[in-house]
Amino acid sequence: MAGTILVTLIIFSSIFGIVFTFLTIRNKERLVLIENGADAKLFNSEKKCSFGQFVLDLVLLAIGMGIGVLVGEMFHHNGMEDSGTSISCIFLF
Repeated sequence: MAGTILVTLIIFSSIFGIVFTFLTIRNKERLVLIENGADAKLFNSEKKCSFGQFVLDLVLLAIGMGIGVLVGEMFHHNGMEDSGTSISCIFLF
């Protein structure tokens, strides 16, 4: 019980730390660019996603899900208890 709570806290604190670090560094980077006289339009770049990029993203998602199912089933057949192995591998990949 205590191990589950500890693992959950570690996971959420790691996610929070990564997001906080990313946002802090992005803010500092923008402030330095503004101080050096960079154009503010640099931050408002409109990224248009083409149809090809959308299809590529979907294909990569499907490949990751397939690998996750495959690895999850391999874990299941090699004796690991069925406590969400396939689903966790899908989200992992």
